[in-house]
Amino acid sequence: MASAAFEELVEDFEFLEDWEDRYRHVIEQGKDMDPLAEALCVPATKVDGCASQVWLHAQFDGGKLHFDGASDAMIVSGLIAVLRKLYNGLSPAEVLAVDARAEMTRLGLNDHLSAQRSNGLRAMIERIKETAAQAG
Repeated sequence: MASAAFEELVEDFEFLEDWEDRYRHVIEQGKDMDPLAEALCVPATKVDGCASQVWLHAQFDGGKLHFDGASDAMIVSGLIAVLRKLYNGLSPAEVLAVDARAEMTRLGLNDHLSAQRSNGLRAMIERIKETAAQAG
């Protein structure tokens, strides 16, 4: 089950019929994120399998996931923001129960991302799930 923040994003996307508008909305989500501290952009937080540079810093605080991220690509920063809405605030078990592919389909993202971006998105989701599995 997706978070309330993700459900709001789904509602926003329902009003944006044109894919270009949705793409811009994803980029805006990324621009609205606080920047990831430079000290966290290290090999340990780098996500392999992404065409662009991607760093995810995830931690569990009070049993709930909180992660931040950064990328050198605007659309990927937006995808990080989307994943934050999907996962932040969930317990490890809830993170592992989320069907990220199905949730992304609700946004229409799967059909409009290049193969490289889709692979990168999968790599980010895998990193988040690994973190949840270790914390669980």
